[in-house]
Amino acid sequence: MTGKKDRSDARLNVARYQIERMLPPAQVTPEPEQNTAGQSMMEARAQYVEMAIQQAIRRGEFDNLPGAGKPLTNLDRGYDPDWWIRQKIESEKITGLGPPALTLRTENVKLDARLDGAQSEAAVMEILNDFNGRVVAARRQLQGGPPVVTPTRDVDEQLTLWRERRAARSEAARQQREQQAAAFAAMTWRERRRARPR
Repeated sequence: MTGKKDRSDARLNVARYQIERMLPPAQVTPEPEQNTAGQSMMEARAQYVEMAIQQAIRRGEFDNLPGAGKPLTNLDRGYDPDWWIRQKIESEKITGLGPPALTLRTENVKLDARLDGAQSEAAVMEILNDFNGRVVAARRQLQGGPPVVTPTRDVDEQLTLWRERRAARSEAARQQREQQAAAFAAMTWRERRRARPR
């Protein structure tokens, strides 16, 4: 029996656990305290498990297990009864949960990019009116939580900024097309043939 020195090896502990699960459960009749060799039944079982683990290690069944050599996550955190909820939110990248003060603050940071994805002024106005309405409603609520410090957006000013950003994007795209056309015109016929998509 190897004793305490192998108890620190995580792979061995996993193997011990798996072997113990494969062993038959204790019978209804009580087992004798000692076997014929003078060992207690617990010692004999532990010796059998240890032998099975060592054989499995020699066969290489514990090599290249997923997560081998990687540290366990969240060991620095204290006990949290809602750990599984937090882990699911982090792994699925779920957003929109939490008090309105925080969700509106994060939405405000990403609002310009969302507006740039809109295709028309009507869509921009709809997004801005919805955002401003939710900010005002969150300021009026009396359910507690952190205060709402997110400012509302001026619709006319945001429309002007959206038009300017859209014009700058279209101008940059036009310049890029002109540069590509000029580069294509400067190529020889062989270079053009190679550059043509197949």
